[in-house]
Amino acid sequence: MAEISAALVKELRDQTGAPMMDCKRALQETNGDIEAAVRLLREKGIAGAAKRAERETPEGKIGYRLAEDNRRGSMVAVGCETEPVSNNDEFLAFAKKVLEAVEADGPGAEASLEEERAQLVGRLGENIVVAGAARFEAVDGARIAAYAHPPRNKIGVLLQMRGGSDDLARKVAMHIAAMRPNWIGREDVPEETVTQEREIYASSDEVQSKPEQARDKIVDGMLNKRFFGANVLLDQEWVHDSSKKVGQALADEAAEVLEFERFELSA
Repeated sequence: MAEISAALVKELRDQTGAPMMDCKRALQETNGDIEAAVRLLREKGIAGAAKRAERETPEGKIGYRLAEDNRRGSMVAVGCETEPVSNNDEFLAFAKKVLEAVEADGPGAEASLEEERAQLVGRLGENIVVAGAARFEAVDGARIAAYAHPPRNKIGVLLQMRGGSDDLARKVAMHIAAMRPNWIGREDVPEETVTQEREIYASSDEVQSKPEQARDKIVDGMLNKRFFGANVLLDQEWVHDSSKKVGQALADEAAEVLEFERFELSA
C-alpha cells in the first residue's frame, strides 16, 4: 500500500470537501492516485445518497428572491434531517445555488444540481432534498411578494397579487403561511371535493340527530364554516384583524390574489 502523506490527504479534502478520514481511505484504496480517489469519493457519495433517500427531511431552509420592481419572485425549499445541518455552511451554499438556478431558469432547473446534491449527502451524512421550487412572473400590473417565517425559515410563501400595496401583499403572504389555505376562492375548489365534504357532514350524527327539514341548512352552515372557512383563502378569518375575512381585507384595498405557493418543511 502506498504511503499517503498528510499533504495529499489535504489536497483531496480541498478538492472534494469530504472528511479527512474518508479522503485518506480513498487514497489508500487507489494507491495515492488523487484523480481515482476523487472518482471513488463521488461514487460513494452518490451511493450514500441512494441509501439515505428514504429518510425524512423535516429540517432545512426556505429562501426567496424578489426582483427590485417586484415583477418576478422565486422561492425554494431545501430539506435535511437535522437542524445543525440546516445551518451548515455547505448546506446553505447549496441551497443558495438551488435558488439561483430556479431564479434563472425556473422550476426544474434544480435537476442540474443533482450530482452536487448527492455528493453533499455523502459529505454531510444526511438526506438532502429539494422539497419545493417556484418562480412567478407578474402579469397585468400585478406584484410578487414573499415571506419566510423567522427565525428558522421552515415555512415560506410566494404570492402574486394585483392591486393593493406592498404592505398588504406581504401581510397576505404572512396570513397564508399561518393559515395554510388550499385554494384562493370557492370557485377553485373541485366540485367533487365539495360534494364529498357535504356528504360527510350530512351523514354525521351531529346532522342526523336534527329534524330532517333542517338538515340541508345545517350542512350548508357547517360547509361554510368548517370547510370553506378553513381551506379557502378568501373565506378565512384575517389573521391581522379577526373582525374581517381575507376577502374583505383585499376588497378594502381593491386587491386580488392571483396565485400563491406555500412550502413547509416538517415531519
